Amino acid sequence: QVQLVESGGGLVQPGGSLKLSCAASGRTFRGYVMGWFRQATGREREFVAAITWSGLSWSGMKTSYADSAKGRFTISRDNAKNTVYLQMNSLKPEDTAVYYCAATDTTGVASSKSHEYDYWGQGTQVTVAL
Repeated sequence: QVQLVESGGGLVQPGGSLKLSCAASGRTFRGYVMGWFRQATGREREFVAAITWSGLSWSGMKTSYADSAKGRFTISRDNAKNTVYLQMNSLKPEDTAVYYCAATDTTGVASSKSHEYDYWGQGTQVTVAL
Protein backbone atom coordinates (compact mmCIF):
# COMPACT_ATOMS: atom_id res chain seq x y z
CA GLN A 1 0.00 0.00 0.00
CA VAL A 2 1.03 3.55 -0.72
CA GLN A 3 -0.42 6.52 1.11
CA LEU A 4 -0.43 9.88 -0.65
CA VAL A 5 -1.01 13.25 0.98
CA GLU A 6 -1.29 16.42 -1.07
CA SER A 7 -0.64 19.93 0.18
CA GLY A 8 -0.04 23.40 -1.17
CA GLY A 9 -3.44 24.27 -2.57
CA GLY A 10 -5.18 27.54 -1.91
CA LEU A 11 -6.57 30.73 -3.39
CA VAL A 12 -4.45 32.57 -5.93
CA GLN A 13 -5.12 35.41 -8.34
CA PRO A 14 -5.04 34.86 -12.09
CA GLY A 15 -1.46 34.94 -13.32
CA GLY A 16 -0.16 33.75 -9.98
CA SER A 17 1.71 30.59 -9.01
CA LEU A 18 1.28 27.67 -6.63
CA LYS A 19 3.42 24.65 -5.89
CA LEU A 20 1.63 21.48 -4.90
CA SER A 21 3.35 18.70 -3.01
CA CYS A 22 2.47 15.05 -2.65
CA ALA A 23 4.16 13.07 0.10
CA ALA A 24 4.19 9.31 -0.31
CA SER A 25 4.59 6.74 2.41
CA GLY A 26 4.04 3.07 2.98
CA ARG A 27 6.29 1.52 0.36
CA THR A 28 9.33 2.39 -1.66
CA PHE A 29 8.59 5.45 -3.69
CA ARG A 30 11.20 5.19 -6.34
CA GLY A 31 9.58 2.52 -8.46
CA TYR A 32 6.27 4.30 -8.95
CA VAL A 33 5.03 6.44 -11.77
CA MET A 34 3.47 9.53 -10.22
CA GLY A 35 0.69 11.60 -11.70
CA TRP A 36 -1.37 14.69 -11.03
CA PHE A 37 -5.03 14.86 -11.99
CA ARG A 38 -7.68 17.45 -11.33
CA GLN A 39 -11.44 17.61 -11.09
CA ALA A 40 -13.47 20.77 -11.39
CA THR A 41 -17.00 20.99 -10.04
CA GLY A 42 -19.40 19.26 -12.37
CA ARG A 43 -16.65 17.88 -14.59
CA GLU A 44 -14.84 14.59 -14.90
CA ARG A 45 -11.38 14.04 -13.50
CA GLU A 46 -8.71 14.96 -16.02
CA PHE A 47 -5.03 14.34 -16.43
CA VAL A 48 -2.58 17.13 -15.68
CA ALA A 49 0.94 15.68 -15.62
CA ALA A 50 2.92 12.53 -14.88
CA ILE A 51 6.51 11.53 -14.22
CA THR A 52 8.29 8.19 -14.34
CA TRP A 53 10.94 6.81 -12.09
CA SER A 54 14.46 7.41 -13.23
CA GLY A 55 15.92 4.09 -12.34
CA LEU A 56 19.55 4.83 -11.78
CA SER A 57 19.78 8.45 -12.89
CA TRP A 58 17.78 11.64 -12.99
CA SER A 59 18.27 11.84 -16.73
CA GLY A 60 16.14 8.76 -17.19
CA MET A 61 12.95 10.35 -15.95
CA LYS A 62 10.19 10.99 -18.44
CA THR A 63 7.35 13.46 -18.08
CA SER A 64 4.07 14.05 -19.85
CA TYR A 65 1.62 16.92 -19.69
CA ALA A 66 -1.91 17.71 -20.71
CA ASP A 67 -2.08 20.35 -23.42
CA SER A 68 -3.61 22.74 -20.90
CA ALA A 69 -0.57 22.35 -18.64
CA LYS A 70 2.24 22.51 -21.18
CA GLY A 71 4.44 25.55 -20.75
CA ARG A 72 2.84 26.54 -17.47
CA PHE A 73 3.10 23.54 -15.14
CA THR A 74 6.15 21.50 -14.19
CA ILE A 75 6.10 18.11 -12.49
CA SER A 76 9.12 16.93 -10.55
CA ARG A 77 10.01 14.41 -7.90
CA ASP A 78 12.47 14.04 -5.08
CA ASN A 79 12.93 10.35 -4.44
CA ALA A 80 14.98 11.01 -1.31
CA LYS A 81 12.01 12.88 0.18
CA ASN A 82 9.34 10.56 -1.26
CA THR A 83 7.65 13.63 -2.69
CA VAL A 84 6.35 14.70 -6.07
CA TYR A 85 5.67 18.33 -6.91
CA LEU A 86 3.55 20.28 -9.34
CA GLN A 87 4.74 23.82 -9.95
CA MET A 88 1.92 25.81 -11.50
CA ASN A 89 2.59 29.20 -13.07
CA SER A 90 0.44 31.65 -14.99
CA LEU A 91 -2.66 30.23 -13.37
CA LYS A 92 -6.04 30.82 -14.96
CA PRO A 93 -9.55 30.67 -13.51
CA GLU A 94 -10.13 27.50 -15.52
CA ASP A 95 -7.37 25.81 -13.50
CA THR A 96 -9.69 25.91 -10.48
CA ALA A 97 -10.23 22.34 -9.33
CA VAL A 98 -9.38 19.76 -6.72
CA TYR A 99 -5.94 18.42 -7.58
CA TYR A 100 -5.16 14.78 -6.88
CA CYS A 101 -1.87 12.96 -6.68
CA ALA A 102 -1.77 9.37 -7.93
CA ALA A 103 0.72 6.52 -8.08
CA THR A 104 1.13 3.30 -9.97
CA ASP A 105 3.73 0.59 -10.33
CA THR A 106 1.89 -1.30 -13.08
CA THR A 107 3.13 0.85 -15.92
CA GLY A 108 6.54 2.22 -16.74
CA VAL A 109 5.28 5.17 -18.77
CA ALA A 110 4.07 8.59 -17.69
CA SER A 111 0.47 7.58 -18.21
CA SER A 112 -2.41 10.01 -18.66
CA LYS A 113 -5.01 7.31 -17.97
CA SER A 114 -6.54 7.55 -14.51
CA HIS A 115 -7.57 3.89 -14.48
CA GLU A 116 -3.91 2.88 -14.63
CA TYR A 117 -3.22 4.49 -11.25
CA ASP A 118 -3.73 2.37 -8.16
CA TYR A 119 -3.27 4.85 -5.34
CA TRP A 120 -4.81 8.28 -4.86
CA GLY A 121 -4.52 11.09 -2.38
CA GLN A 122 -7.44 12.94 -0.87
CA GLY A 123 -6.97 16.01 -3.04
CA THR A 124 -6.15 19.66 -2.45
CA GLN A 125 -8.30 22.56 -3.61
CA VAL A 126 -6.85 25.13 -5.99
CA THR A 127 -8.94 28.23 -6.62
CA VAL A 128 -7.88 30.86 -9.13
CA ALA A 129 -9.92 34.02 -8.71
CA LEU A 130 -9.65 37.74 -8.03
